[in-house]
Amino acid sequence: MRGNFVKMELKEGTLVKSKAGRDKGKYMVAVSFDESHAYVCDGKERPLERPKKKNLRHLQITNKLIDKEKMANNRSLKKALAALTDAQL
Repeated sequence: MRGNFVKMELKEGTLVKSKAGRDKGKYMVAVSFDESHAYVCDGKERPLERPKKKNLRHLQITNKLIDKEKMANNRSLKKALAALTDAQL
């Protein structure tokens, strides 16, 4: 294990940042996951109807969570992401 870090738990609604791929640097929300992958959405390029499958190694997990009611549709998801990422930066 390299460096000191705290392993954060991935839950549905967790705000994550992509570390690799075309979407590198973008914030997204984890909508589901399995043992080695997470399915993430941003409400715009990756709507809730078509989540992106990302390897967990390619995601930086944050301690921010989005409520289930804000993940009800793409419009509310985009607004919630914008509010969280503006506060994060």
